Amino acid sequence: MSPQSTELTIHESIVAGVKRVLIAAQANGSLSQEVVIPDEITLDRPKNRDHGDFATSIALALAKPAGLQPRAIAELLKSGLEKDSLSSLLDAVDIAGPGFINFTVAKASQGGTIAAILKSGKEFGTGSTLTGVAINLEFISANPTGPLHLGHTRWAAVGDALGRVLTAAGAKVTREFYINDRGVQMDKFGASIRAAALGQPTPEDGYHGAYIQDLATAILATEPQLKDLGEEDAIAAFRDRGYALQLKQQQDVLDAFGTHFDVWFSEKSLYENNFFDHVQDRLKEQGHVFIHEGATWLRTTDFGDDKDRVMIKSDGSQAYFASDSAYYISKRERGFDICIYMLGADHHGYIARLKALAACAGDDPKYNVETLVGQLVKIMENGEEVKLSKRAGTIITLEELVEKVGVDAARYTLIRYPVDTPMVMDVDLLRSRTNENPVYYVQYAHARICAVLRNAADLKIAFGPEHIHPELLVHERERELVGALGEFPRVVASAAELREPHRIARYAEELAGLYHGFYADCRVLPMGDEAPSDLHAARATLCKSTAQVIANSLALLGVSAPEKM
Repeated sequence: MSPQSTELTIHESIVAGVKRVLIAAQANGSLSQEVVIPDEITLDRPKNRDHGDFATSIALALAKPAGLQPRAIAELLKSGLEKDSLSSLLDAVDIAGPGFINFTVAKASQGGTIAAILKSGKEFGTGSTLTGVAINLEFISANPTGPLHLGHTRWAAVGDALGRVLTAAGAKVTREFYINDRGVQMDKFGASIRAAALGQPTPEDGYHGAYIQDLATAILATEPQLKDLGEEDAIAAFRDRGYALQLKQQQDVLDAFGTHFDVWFSEKSLYENNFFDHVQDRLKEQGHVFIHEGATWLRTTDFGDDKDRVMIKSDGSQAYFASDSAYYISKRERGFDICIYMLGADHHGYIARLKALAACAGDDPKYNVETLVGQLVKIMENGEEVKLSKRAGTIITLEELVEKVGVDAARYTLIRYPVDTPMVMDVDLLRSRTNENPVYYVQYAHARICAVLRNAADLKIAFGPEHIHPELLVHERERELVGALGEFPRVVASAAELREPHRIARYAEELAGLYHGFYADCRVLPMGDEAPSDLHAARATLCKSTAQVIANSLALLGVSAPEKM
């Protein structure tokens, strides 16, 4: 059995069955040849399970082009499906309202979902929709001149989760950190550290904050002679040593946060070994480079940008767009099909120029370039907003946030909201051990299941693939839970397709809620002197499969699934 769940196979089988019946209806003349059968036929899960396990409104969608009433098409589909091979997977096909079609899955098929979960284990939920696609996921771009701040922290969580989700969908993902180690800010950084080392005031346009003094102290501990260098040489020396130390600090903090990068890409490297000259030549071959007033430009307005972009200024220095151009070409020449850029809230203007750049390079900007723009995060503590100011040294850093709420709470909360919406993190809520704390709610469900299974083992209740007994799992809570478990592969596939890992978090919360409801209404363990039965074994097995899916969900978010809390 493949890692795809039986429930997903049922979903696909229903869609395939509907298409077969429609095609057959066209062949026998009961449905007009003018009707276009859609490639995608949507199946929903009814909120009221009395309406079945799946429902489709395809009959309503086809009614007008077919020149028939929706219910007539629904009757046609019902009749055809009952004769189709699909019927062995279903208990019933019913028509509701003006032409909705409801499908009730056979109990044995529901049991197949549990079997698939237990057999696939950690692989349950993985798929192949992106197999063969090489994706470059750049989700932090930062100067090595200070600690990673809250904006970086959101991307550190969301980007890492997106990488996990894309990988689960079959993509070959390279996670990349872009080091902005070129430009005047690096010299200002060196001058700031030198001033701290010499006990002098920080330069007016320099970097403030206690970390600058910490860097100066660490550098002088091993190289005290740097204080005696001339100003220019000292600035360069402190810059280079500070760069190495600060970059290592960023790497260590991200590792502790559970975010790991495959590539740490230096902006400076784009100008080594004549690579930038190669980039210019490639863009010239496409016919979009021109010279104007001594400067070298890229005619991005040919592809929707609001203005053309300077690559080399008239004084011979490279403009910032030069790095953008070279970096994109580097990614494509390293073999990536899709380049995903995760940008900060103030970078909306980059989208058009990145798309135009790809077009200028001869690529398809609709496929080869994707951008996600993350909105700001507000931190609340003790009822007040914690203000952020990087240059003033009063920033909330990734490290400080973790100290306040922990890795799991920070990651989960940052991921569970769509990135294009501003969000508020309530430190006090995330420290609480209540159901109002989403990460606690989900983790507690997993821990509760583990406790139930430990007790089941103590009571000698056998559970596992041989003890599913789907014919006994007839309670509404059980059917709801099994149905939700079967949704997981499609949730993962959707999260990958839409680049929205928050869907995993919201699914995990829904699943946890369904489990808590099941636990309240369906007795898993025998009471008193009651002897263990097949029903206890079946429910314990359902618990085990639920724990696996919750753990798999949390793993995609980089969040732990504790067995005890």
